Amino acid sequence: MQRPRVKAVAAASLAAAVLAGWAFTTVRNGTAAHAATTAAQTAMAANLADHDADSDYTWNASDVVAVALSGSSASSSSGNVSISGTTVTITAAGTYQLTGTLTNGQIVVNSTGPGVVRVLLNGATITNSTTAPFVVTAAEKAVVVLNAGTANSLTDATTYVYPSGEDEPDAALFSKANLAIAGTGSLTVRGNAFDGIAAKDGLIIHSGTINVTAKDDAIRGKDYLVVDGGAITVNAGSDGLKATNDSDATAGYVNITAGTIGITASGDAISAETDVIVQGGTVTATAGGGSSAAVTDTSTKGLKAGVLVVVSNGTVSTNTADDGVNSNADVLVDGGSVTVSTNDDGLHADDELTVSGGTVNVTRSYEGLEALKLSVSGGNVKAVATDDAFSAAEEGVNEFAVAPNAFIRISGGTVVVDGGTDGLDSNGTMTLSGGTVVVAGSGTRGGGEGGLDSNGTLSITGGTIFSSGLNASTGTIANAGQGRVAYAFSATQAANTTIHIATTSGTEIVAFRSTKAFQRIVFSSYQITPGTTYAIYSGGSVGPTSLGGGLYTGGTVSGASQVGTTAATGTTTGTQPTSGAVTSRPATTTGAVTSRPATTTGAVTSRPATTTGAVTSRPATTSAAGCSAVYTIVSSWQGGFQGNVRVTAGSAPLSAWTVTWTYANGQTVSQAWSATVTASGSAITARNVSYNGSLAAGAGTDFGFIGTWTGTNSVPTVSCTAG
Repeated sequence: MQRPRVKAVAAASLAAAVLAGWAFTTVRNGTAAHAATTAAQTAMAANLADHDADSDYTWNASDVVAVALSGSSASSSSGNVSISGTTVTITAAGTYQLTGTLTNGQIVVNSTGPGVVRVLLNGATITNSTTAPFVVTAAEKAVVVLNAGTANSLTDATTYVYPSGEDEPDAALFSKANLAIAGTGSLTVRGNAFDGIAAKDGLIIHSGTINVTAKDDAIRGKDYLVVDGGAITVNAGSDGLKATNDSDATAGYVNITAGTIGITASGDAISAETDVIVQGGTVTATAGGGSSAAVTDTSTKGLKAGVLVVVSNGTVSTNTADDGVNSNADVLVDGGSVTVSTNDDGLHADDELTVSGGTVNVTRSYEGLEALKLSVSGGNVKAVATDDAFSAAEEGVNEFAVAPNAFIRISGGTVVVDGGTDGLDSNGTMTLSGGTVVVAGSGTRGGGEGGLDSNGTLSITGGTIFSSGLNASTGTIANAGQGRVAYAFSATQAANTTIHIATTSGTEIVAFRSTKAFQRIVFSSYQITPGTTYAIYSGGSVGPTSLGGGLYTGGTVSGASQVGTTAATGTTTGTQPTSGAVTSRPATTTGAVTSRPATTTGAVTSRPATTTGAVTSRPATTSAAGCSAVYTIVSSWQGGFQGNVRVTAGSAPLSAWTVTWTYANGQTVSQAWSATVTASGSAITARNVSYNGSLAAGAGTDFGFIGTWTGTNSVPTVSCTAG
């Protein structure tokens, strides 16, 4: 639901001295909420409408009932206010102003008739040593107004004393009815036993400076929690902001349209049974001690939703031990800004994670963006991860098999990722068809780790794509697609190395300055023509135009040295983007597509690391054909192992290569990447794929595989031949 526009008025105090002469007044936040974009509008259209009405926030000054609080007593001339000791009970709809201090007392709203009960806090301080200081037991609606220029506070007991059989109230400001908080004054709430502010129906915060410290949850609504403005600071022993209705699919949501929210929570910063929707405002949240803290069994996420997280506008910044953004179903970002630092996943969706606009920046994570289905069609995405920067995985499917429903699809926007294991890792398919994608894979781990890693079909059909790592791609890139070049340096290149891809006449196409070590690169763009040879240079400087992730254009190869050449593969020449828009050529359907085959039934689902020093290899075997191969067991586990073969050209360049070996102990190869591997009994033959067959003299490339073994896993003798 789009939030209604509100009236702009000058803030005024309801001081007792002006009560008699004050005219019609409204205190609702004078800044209209930002109109939601499509994703937020769609989400809110499916949800329960909140209880807001402009009339809730307007009254006649002459109708205001004064209630004086005087320490251990209170007074009022209204017949709708009953006072018993330090308990003040409001029994009918209307507007009531509380001024003064009430010690060990309680304000009770018990209006069983129709109409809104407005309670104006005008410098009110209320404490209670046995229960909650402010309770709404009955009302059609209740509104707490913080008068301009006033400071107000509510402090409850550290231990509640309940009548037999009861367990409510459980918050310093507690309401069984729909509740709203407005005004421009301040409110400090201390929930010493349970929650700070809680409503068993809906809760709306329009404005005011609100500070909440709570032993449990800070601010909790049941049907919904809506924040339309204000400056909110919370410190929670459990969750910060929360909506708890788990029985109505249209309720249980948190909707933020404006305001400034600062959250420090031992649990989740913002949690909703259904949706967390951000349409505006600024949210800064720390959960579970921040990203330097360990992940525990306690949920310590930033934004957590049972159904949907949407960010359409505003600014969200989370620093969490657990996931920064998490949904049991979908995450959608189509505007605004999301910045995440976490010790776990940056953004995680059990089903679909989609970025179509806005900015996503994961500065620290274990995995940056993770989902079953991960799509980017617009916006700017950056992610740094110690494991995979992008990960598409399917629960219940072996991690080495082709997951039938998992995918990564990038069709637009700018994506810059840095993965400690893989840059982009899909257990299903991967399609790169547009946008600018700069990927840094592992700079220290080879074998099955790299920049682009896809168990299924890996297609590049458009966009500007650059990948680097010890392996730039461990998945086999389908031949059908946009032109691309691949190159393997003879040795690992150090961080801060500058390289250039240029025409053979020396015209630079793109330059790359690395932030970490790499040895192989893959580059695809509309400027690459299949079948054409391109030159690789090292050294010099980068050009003036940054595409992100260390990729630059507009420069020259001046000061650089040519280190090799490589022939472009692919079947189509892409379309040049115009006026900043990303245009890609549709995938070509002709041509063979090579994918990583599924592992056999019964294969292990994890690869425990071998102990240090456990890597076993066979010395290189060089044939008269001019290439050598080294077979290495990278890691092994009960019944399985990961192998790697390094192929190096001799004194003359190669256009293709073939490596063969024969197992002596019944080993088998169940899956391979960066080579086409076939078996005839115990004899294994591995041939280059399209992007790594051409090797300059002395240059090398790697391919990897997953194998099975029983009893003994000896290293075979390998042979390498050209062709």
